[in-house]
Amino acid sequence: MKLLIKSACVSFVLVVIYSLIPFQAQCGNISQDVFRLHIIANSDSEYDQNIKLKVRDRVLACSKELFEGANSKEEAETVIAANLSNIENAARDELKALGCDYPVKAEIKNMYFATRYYDSYTLPSGMYDALRITIGSGGGHNWWCVMYPSICISSAVEQDEKAQQALSSGEYEIVKNEKYQYKFKVVELFEKLCSCFE
Repeated sequence: MKLLIKSACVSFVLVVIYSLIPFQAQCGNISQDVFRLHIIANSDSEYDQNIKLKVRDRVLACSKELFEGANSKEEAETVIAANLSNIENAARDELKALGCDYPVKAEIKNMYFATRYYDSYTLPSGMYDALRITIGSGGGHNWWCVMYPSICISSAVEQDEKAQQALSSGEYEIVKNEKYQYKFKVVELFEKLCSCFE
């Protein structure tokens, strides 16, 4: 009897995993169409967390114009790469204006993000290209958003329009529909399990 129950449990898990493979593939496609912003604070002190938010505001203000003409993730990333030193200088200037002498580093990285919720959007876990800004030692909590499509620098209506333009209809349905949230967690767990065997 125990063997029968174990077999049924294993079969159920395999069916669930098999049914999620197409969903996982769609989630992977989303990361190819999205460019993110990731700002890491020096520490978790209230002072450092406030500084992080001031740097965020400065970076978003200086990058807003850069993204106005971007029609794809590739264009957005190219624009950021060409302006990386300007973005880093803007962050550094903000730190100086705040009387802070932390070093700051801006770079484009391909990095792992867990499932994240942003207003009315949910982005699945996976590897995403991102503008990463590290303040000081980078030992504090981070702040993130989506730079392309420009969800973090647009109004709610503009966010929706830009997301619809940048993502396929299937991808847009995934990031906007709350019914997929449980699937995001299962996919995330599956990815973590698979990474253990790599």
